[in-house]
Amino acid sequence: EKDLSKTAQALKDFNNEGLPVMIFANWRGFSGGSRDMSGEILKFGSMIVDALREYEHPIYIYFPPFGELRGGSWVVVDPTINEEKMTMFSDPEARGGILEPAGIVEIKFRLADQLKAMHRIDPQLLALDTELEGTDDTDKTSQEDIKEQIAAREELLKPVYLQAATEFADLHDKTGRMKAKGVIKEAVPWAESRKYFFYLAKRRIAQDSYVAQLKAADSSLDYASALAIISDMCTVDWDDNEAVLDFYASSDDTISAEISQLKTASIKAQIEALQKELAE
Repeated sequence: EKDLSKTAQALKDFNNEGLPVMIFANWRGFSGGSRDMSGEILKFGSMIVDALREYEHPIYIYFPPFGELRGGSWVVVDPTINEEKMTMFSDPEARGGILEPAGIVEIKFRLADQLKAMHRIDPQLLALDTELEGTDDTDKTSQEDIKEQIAAREELLKPVYLQAATEFADLHDKTGRMKAKGVIKEAVPWAESRKYFFYLAKRRIAQDSYVAQLKAADSSLDYASALAIISDMCTVDWDDNEAVLDFYASSDDTISAEISQLKTASIKAQIEALQKELAE
């Protein structure tokens, strides 16, 4: 709990100093047991959420290679807490999800479901089921013998189906699936991460400065609309951080002129609105 409290305080200090934050997420959540409750894990976790929600500078959450983000830990750093500032990334070998694969299988693909799948797919079980249906109800000996064969086959297949189900559940936690679902922005290999986040951080600092100037120039703009204005002006690949950063450096005068024009137009609109109001 002391670490959680220190983390929350550090985030507040970083925010006051105007620093971007990089969080390497490799946590498995908390147990929710009496020890965690007595340690006020939820209380201190909520302090981190509050600090992230109030953060005014870029925050990057990155899953390192073979790292995992699970359970309540995901809730604490989910980008929806502060969508304007928080972005999530992952190494291709990392995993993420509320439940671990074994837990998903326990809920979504229980033994009864596994047995149904066996009888739908396995040729031997299909043949035994057909044979059992074809026996006479009076021939109890044959029926018991077939049922024993079915039970033995099911026992043999249980580990295989459990392993396949666990692997299938694990596929949903991989980086490609996380990106497809929109919970992470990009897959960033560890070997390329230093360069990637260097340019991303510099780009976001410059970009957020322009956004703040646009919002100050026209109070009707929100973050998304201000960013759209900058994006429309950009003449390079918007997803290439290095290229966009170079564009900002070479086009600073053009962007500043656009901000000045927007400010002038906003002031004129306010004056016209006031004149119309006075005339009424």
